[in-house]
Amino acid sequence: MFIRRFLQLQFGLCLYGVSLALMVRADLGLDPWDVFHQGLSERTGLSLGTVLIIVGAAVMLFWIPLRQKPGIGTLCNIVVIGLVTDAALKVMPHLDHLGVRVLALGATIMLNAVATAAYIGAGMGPGPRDGLMTGLVRRTGWPLRWTRTGIEATVLGLGWLLGGSVGVGTVLYAVAIGPLIQIFLPYFQVEPKREPAPATTT
Repeated sequence: MFIRRFLQLQFGLCLYGVSLALMVRADLGLDPWDVFHQGLSERTGLSLGTVLIIVGAAVMLFWIPLRQKPGIGTLCNIVVIGLVTDAALKVMPHLDHLGVRVLALGATIMLNAVATAAYIGAGMGPGPRDGLMTGLVRRTGWPLRWTRTGIEATVLGLGWLLGGSVGVGTVLYAVAIGPLIQIFLPYFQVEPKREPAPATTT
């Protein structure tokens, strides 16, 4: 069971990195966190993947007062997505034709939803950014929807000021990603192993 979950986790994280690279190449706007990551990348000269790793590690510092505990999936999330994103960007060509970019955006959102469902379904720990959100909800009692909206609006605004790409893709991602993850998650949810019921005698 552990091996199956771990392989599913790695599949999800690698697919997420590829989908992020494809969204960058579509150049029609990124999701809120990646607008922030791209803005930092533009300002610092670091690769997008390197920024992903640094920000992921930094966000985990906020877990300490929230008393969040990382899992294997949390640590893998920080490293694998960043490495795969950089590798994919090196081999993925730039897209010039608008029609191709629109198709790439649609594929990106779909692949990203599958990837997210896969690594969440593996149940090996949340990503650092998701853990920040759930930790805040648990410690403050704030509604999940408004907590997530507040965090993403903040990083989106900062990313835009730093020069990150905001566009129609940002809006479409925000609208579509939740429902799509909900559709795909049942296919990846790993059920915990149940102990056999004790035999009874009559």
